[in-house]
Amino acid sequence: MADSARNETDEVVVNVKDKDVSKTCEGSDSCVPFLQKLVAEVVGTYFLIFIGCASVVVNKGYDNVVTLPGIAIVWGLVVMVMVYSVGHISGGHFNPAVTIAFASTRRFPLLQVPSYVGAQLFGATLASGTLRLIFTGSHNKFAGTLPSGSNLQAFVFEFIITFALMFVISGVATDNRAIGELAGIAIGSTILMNVMIAGPVTGASMNPVRSLGPAFVHNEYKGIWIYIVSPILGAIAGAWVYNIIRFTDKPLREITKSASFLKESKSKRDNSK
Repeated sequence: MADSARNETDEVVVNVKDKDVSKTCEGSDSCVPFLQKLVAEVVGTYFLIFIGCASVVVNKGYDNVVTLPGIAIVWGLVVMVMVYSVGHISGGHFNPAVTIAFASTRRFPLLQVPSYVGAQLFGATLASGTLRLIFTGSHNKFAGTLPSGSNLQAFVFEFIITFALMFVISGVATDNRAIGELAGIAIGSTILMNVMIAGPVTGASMNPVRSLGPAFVHNEYKGIWIYIVSPILGAIAGAWVYNIIRFTDKPLREITKSASFLKESKSKRDNSK
């Protein structure tokens, strides 16, 4: 999440101003092979769903020992840890809604969206299957998301909390005026707050694969369309709203300066040979 848009800026500079990508992007995460990015998304999503949903399963199966605040903290922490662990490799999306929202604002390649979504869905399903294998018998609990009230209430709630999440992600990941090193903390804190208020109402999904993984494994699809449509619409809206209010010519100037610097560096290297 936190590094995706910055990677896009690097790619623009490299692709437009220098044809020799192997030389100009040395040491840059924009040069990470696509397969490695997909593996990072699978692993990151796996641990996100495994650890987050495990807190729900343990809480249900062991007399509410974790509690709602505990579950919220677990979700916030695991997102923060995963962003810092593999965000520099794949962008740390772990969420189809985030990937689609970035693509809608041209901050992620549209052609890579299906592969990213497939990797995220695979990781989530694998994590849910692992939990079902570990917790058997009376401790086997459904850790998916279900509306506790009406479908409309759940839809609106999921839209709002995903909007807030994507708005924060856009702020810390696409704006070079933000403190990028704090991205994981900001995103994890937003998840924590959202789970605290929306957990009892909708399960606080904010992520289609967070709901689809457990749904596939437990064959429980009640209201599943809400957890697919609402987060995607909320994320797109959040990304576009931030994109509108962040408008400034500063990034354009910096891209131009960076391109000029790369061109001058290449010229110096060529002259020295």
